[in-house]
Amino acid sequence: MTRGALWLGAVAVAALLALPAVLNSYGVTVFIFIFFYGYLGQAWNILGGYGGQLSAGHAAFVGVGAYTTTLLSMHWGLSPWIGMLVAGVLAAGLGAIIGSLGFRFGLRGFYFVLLTVAFAEVCRIVTLNTDAMGGALGLYITFTGNPWHLQFQDSRAYYYLALALMLLATGVVAVLERSRLGAYLLAIREDEDAAEALGVDTFRYKLCAIVLSAFLTGLGGAFYANYLFSLQPNAVFGIPLSVDIIIRPVVGGAGTLLGPLLGSLILSPLAEVARIYFTRPGWTGLHLVVYGLLLISVVLFLPQGAYPHLRSAWTRRHANDA
Repeated sequence: MTRGALWLGAVAVAALLALPAVLNSYGVTVFIFIFFYGYLGQAWNILGGYGGQLSAGHAAFVGVGAYTTTLLSMHWGLSPWIGMLVAGVLAAGLGAIIGSLGFRFGLRGFYFVLLTVAFAEVCRIVTLNTDAMGGALGLYITFTGNPWHLQFQDSRAYYYLALALMLLATGVVAVLERSRLGAYLLAIREDEDAAEALGVDTFRYKLCAIVLSAFLTGLGGAFYANYLFSLQPNAVFGIPLSVDIIIRPVVGGAGTLLGPLLGSLILSPLAEVARIYFTRPGWTGLHLVVYGLLLISVVLFLPQGAYPHLRSAWTRRHANDA
């Protein structure tokens, strides 16, 4: 990363830190979702973007994180700040199970996608039918406004927490890009058979990717629960949430550092507009249709995503100026 890019990043972070001072409460809420989905997209990007292992069941890790944190708080009085780490570990454990089954048996592409969807559906059905987890009615968190319970009176606190999570995930991916693990994941993504022939332990590194991705996603689930104060199995384990996670890095540019963030900056406000205007009876799920059309457009016209296209255009412009 060049010195100019570092300065630009520092200015962008400083601007985001100062932004709540000029935003109203609604604007703060929109940016919270931009950061939150940028974070989840960045977590997915480790496995799907860099590792090339397409997961369509990342909602399972969100759900595990959300329910674990909430249940530990409700029944054991454990602070969500601590429960968040437990949630991340359990989500990573689920990721290890999925990865061990899928990668050990050589599942790739469409078959691995089906495996991840199946696990998310199993989690959803089990939660729906378990009274101790709230069943179909879900769980509702009593708001106390106690920061130790990850609850704040001022929504700007959630803004800064979501921003911190997004920066954390981006920092992890930045380190990953420059590590041996990142290099091996890219080799696996480009040609797994060739990587194996060169001596890369593909099972080990793919397993590392899914465990790390699941851990970060589980942390995001803890934030999700304590920001919305309610959990329903169909919402936190459902395919629509997995689609919301996947489409951010795909639109922004999977396998790039800033792609998921750009994708969230594009899609999260669009999702908010869809929520406002497409919530009439009979219009349920219409925002997914909008997502589908946008995804088709990206595949046709920007197959690498928006960020690689903008980066190439910027490089060409500077080359012409020189």
